[in-house]
Amino acid sequence: MSDTASSLPETFAALGLNDEIVDALNERGITSPFPVQALTIPDALAGRDVCGKAKTGSGKTLAFGLPVLQRMTKAEPNHPTGLVLVPTRELANQVTEELEPAAQAVGRRALAVYGGAPIEKQIEKLDKGIDLVVATPGRMIDLIERKAVSVADVAHVIVDEADRMADMGFLPQVEWILRNVEAEHQTLLFSATLDGAVNTLIRRYQTDPSMHEVAADEITVDEMTHRFIAVHRMDKPKVAAAISRSAGRTIMFTRTKAMADRLARDLEDFGVKAAPIHGDLRQSSREKSLRDFSEGRLEVLVATDVAARGIHVDEVDIVIQYDPPSDHKTYLHRAGRTARAGSTGLVVTLSMWDEELDIKRLQKRIDVLQPLVEMFSNDERLNDLAGWDPHAD
Repeated sequence: MSDTASSLPETFAALGLNDEIVDALNERGITSPFPVQALTIPDALAGRDVCGKAKTGSGKTLAFGLPVLQRMTKAEPNHPTGLVLVPTRELANQVTEELEPAAQAVGRRALAVYGGAPIEKQIEKLDKGIDLVVATPGRMIDLIERKAVSVADVAHVIVDEADRMADMGFLPQVEWILRNVEAEHQTLLFSATLDGAVNTLIRRYQTDPSMHEVAADEITVDEMTHRFIAVHRMDKPKVAAAISRSAGRTIMFTRTKAMADRLARDLEDFGVKAAPIHGDLRQSSREKSLRDFSEGRLEVLVATDVAARGIHVDEVDIVIQYDPPSDHKTYLHRAGRTARAGSTGLVVTLSMWDEELDIKRLQKRIDVLQPLVEMFSNDERLNDLAGWDPHAD
């Protein structure tokens, strides 16, 4: 498996991308490829199957999207020539938006299709001819079974975030779709891990893939600043509000949808612009909250763990674990939202008196041993937790 190296090409043109795509990237200020792009794009352009081990935030959307857009042929109505499978509707939208400028530059049309949105409107667009479909597995199967879309002409298949597909129980649906793509095709697969069920996908559906791992962009505990604060139940929302006021963008994690709703309301009462994001909300409201958060109109997103899998926003300043995570893996998933694409960030875990033992166990698992310091919402240290030294108190 290839790894990042200092000799990687420094421009998109050097990777073999055409002028139209390079110009579209330049217009957006994207001039230098990330490691995952420099490693995988040449092989993808050569038509090889590609397997990339890369985390969210590493730049993999352009890594798989640009070479496919350059190589794919124009589609007939209802017969796309490219298919991207993603685990969540938020990711379907974000992948489509990220690839839209390059698609337009080469005269191709992309469409996000997912459950929770009117299927008739999606079918109308497919009837007019869509080249690249970016789909959640369930909705894609619905469309295939309704004969609203055919995968007979698909020459490029991309499975994005395969590990999350496995976590969310989508792999049987993914395999059903892959089995139905019978024509000769290229398969690109990207995942944060390549073991277990993901390895089975690779073995079954890829042919001699070029394997690339982006080790340099791995998020580690050391790249984040961690703080553990003991709080009192009645004061807890005020503490969270006080911390968020010191940042531009904050994501807060709760265990339940009901708590996400309640906390967002509490934050609004304290003068903090906040919105919840979870599976029970209307799709349009989730998309609006995510867009407002990305564009800086919303200060805080309050998310459940499942909903957060669809959140891909760079430059999140603080992650607040409002409810402590169930295990160390969840802690790292949440914390990774603030250390994306080379940036670093602050991760704050709030603890009630009866959660102290769980926090101590968690600290041992992630190898971050720190005092659990009691604070009230009027504590000045909350204004700069990154600059405060918990060992000095």
